[in-house]
Amino acid sequence: MDYKRREKFKTQKPKLQEDMLEFDENRLIELAWQDRISFDIIYKQYGLTENQVKKKMRKLISRKAYNRWRKRVQGRATKHAKSCVYITPRFQGPW
Repeated sequence: MDYKRREKFKTQKPKLQEDMLEFDENRLIELAWQDRISFDIIYKQYGLTENQVKKKMRKLISRKAYNRWRKRVQGRATKHAKSCVYITPRFQGPW
């Protein structure tokens, strides 16, 4: 990766709520449902806090799915990076 592309990637700001496309909304739903993706990672990618993610999910998915998601996320430590003891293993090749 050349220097200019790296600089462009570094200075990229998180997306605002108004700028979200359908693809971004679908990706947000996918990230919110995944167990190992914390709200901190979602904040870094999209600039949405935990409460903003909850509000967005309420609008994007059905009521029954939202209730199921909230029940699933509520007691899960992995969705909050501070209370997570799981460390993602880094791939180390055979060399």
